[in-house]
Amino acid sequence: MDQEAIDAGLRTRAEVLGLAHVQQSMGAEADFSRPLEELVSAYCWNEIWNRPGLDRRTRSAINLAMLTALNRPQQLKLHIQGALNNGLGRTEVQEVLLQCAVYCGVPAGMDAFRVARETFAELEKA
Repeated sequence: MDQEAIDAGLRTRAEVLGLAHVQQSMGAEADFSRPLEELVSAYCWNEIWNRPGLDRRTRSAINLAMLTALNRPQQLKLHIQGALNNGLGRTEVQEVLLQCAVYCGVPAGMDAFRVARETFAELEKA
């Protein structure tokens, strides 16, 4: 895998999700999953997130919708934080999740709102 692509992806990943998350993901305790982390960094965070066709706010809104639809609460939590870092406000996060509740189902929407409330509460304590 191309180290430049990995490094570019890691920079973008840190800008969106925070340096602490990247350091934890790539830390010594993650040796087993390092190949996956490098794949995600190179392809997801570099090849996709660094494309010029959509801005980061839009990519974040899309991710919130997809992660809600896929019922991935841990990733949703990370990407709610990323969406805020990318300039979405809480009202915009709320609107994305409301739309998801209609199109993905009320249980998915309820879970997504729970994750959002928990995430907002944690961020307020930090």
